[in-house]
Amino acid sequence: MHQIDSSEYIETGTTTVGLAGADGVVLAADRRASLGGRFVTNRTARKVVPVGDHTALTFAGSVGEAQSFVRQLRAERSRYEHATDRSPSVETTATVAGDLLRSGPYQHLELVLGGTFPEPAVYQVGPGGGVMDTPYAASGSGMQLAYGRLEDAYEPDHSVDTLRGLATTAIRNATERDTASGDGITVATLTVDEDGSEDEHDHERKYKHEREFEQFEQFESIDAAVTATTNGAGDEPGTDAEPGVAS
Repeated sequence: MHQIDSSEYIETGTTTVGLAGADGVVLAADRRASLGGRFVTNRTARKVVPVGDHTALTFAGSVGEAQSFVRQLRAERSRYEHATDRSPSVETTATVAGDLLRSGPYQHLELVLGGTFPEPAVYQVGPGGGVMDTPYAASGSGMQLAYGRLEDAYEPDHSVDTLRGLATTAIRNATERDTASGDGITVATLTVDEDGSEDEHDHERKYKHEREFEQFEQFESIDAAVTATTNGAGDEPGTDAEPGVAS
């Protein structure tokens, strides 16, 4: 009898959100990984990951598939950069992500992809590879609960500081009712310069810091920590990690 490695089917259950604003994009997700939402396998899973200097994504679905997918998407972006001598736009990256989901062995992934080049944008990429441009999106088992908050409060001209608070509230609301979501939150902020253009070096430094810093084990600490970051916590870069790996 063929035996299946259960680690291939560790899923995140998950609630993730992405929002595009006037000066950047905010992505957020809870940190719980489980087996079908019934057994918690990891309480520090990272479901928000960078795929380029100005692009990142959240995932809902199989952790193993997500790790493989992110590596392949990063490789495709690198190939594009070498071939064209320029960075791919958020739309191009989303299109490639959709093609990979459609043609690859990724049957249990749903993505929210956001970035700031050439302007802040969010795309929802479905399991079948469908790509939709949207000002905000949610995915995972808690998405309906998250959408309830986003529909009520989102405005396209909000700043990333405002959107960060909205994203954390949406995730928190979902975890109160969705048993497959919980154990804290990861928030990533991708910003553009005040003149509307992006400095890739500064952006990468800021993004890595905020992605690393904004890992919260308890929801009660989210608002205070976000405020501390907004008010100028240190700018040392964080450490990259694969999705689903404990930080």
